[in-house]
Amino acid sequence: MPSRLANLAEQVRSRRKTLGLTQAALADLAGCSARFLRALEGGKGTVRMDKLLDVLHALGLELLAQQRRVP
Repeated sequence: MPSRLANLAEQVRSRRKTLGLTQAALADLAGCSARFLRALEGGKGTVRMDKLLDVLHALGLELLAQQRRVP
């Protein structure tokens, strides 16, 4: 799994646990399935962007796009 996906998966999992939420509870809050959350937290490379954004919103997180620094 590329490090970017691993990083995103870990951020989601860590925030969920910090908030004391189970995958099922977060799925209810985000309007998605626990199966989707397992895939997301497992670093699956093809998840639906709309569902990802719903999960991030429920966790109080946001996804930002910024220009990379070119060496």
